[in-house]
Amino acid sequence: MDTRTLLALAPLAALALGLVAWCLVDIARSRRTRHLPRWAWALLCLASFPAGVIAYLLLGREPRS
Repeated sequence: MDTRTLLALAPLAALALGLVAWCLVDIARSRRTRHLPRWAWALLCLASFPAGVIAYLLLGREPRS
């Protein structure tokens, strides 16, 4: 890959890393998650991006009160 391609993909990579980091912080701060234990959601978010992140956001988060 040339330099221009890498520079064009850098914002997307930063966004992806930020989304994973945000999900991991949310998992760490939450008291409970739905359907899986917190450690399993964290592992899923790290191992299968973007499917794990999307699954956590749609299925794993407890509703905020």
